Amino acid sequence: MRTLKMIFGFILLGAGIAMLALPGPGWLAIGAGLTMLAGEFVWAQRLLDRIKQPLSRVRRHSRQ
Repeated sequence: MRTLKMIFGFILLGAGIAMLALPGPGWLAIGAGLTMLAGEFVWAQRLLDRIKQPLSRVRRHSRQ
């Protein structure tokens, strides 16, 4: 199960990167792939945190 989660996470990450140039929800797929990989890899958790930082700032400003 762990191996399948990692494989699917890498597939989503690769598809998301490809969708940045092709039609499709690239950032959504990258976020989903990183979320799946973050439990196994520190680099994925750090990258996911860097992506989530600006989103949390936007959310805070929109609530005020």
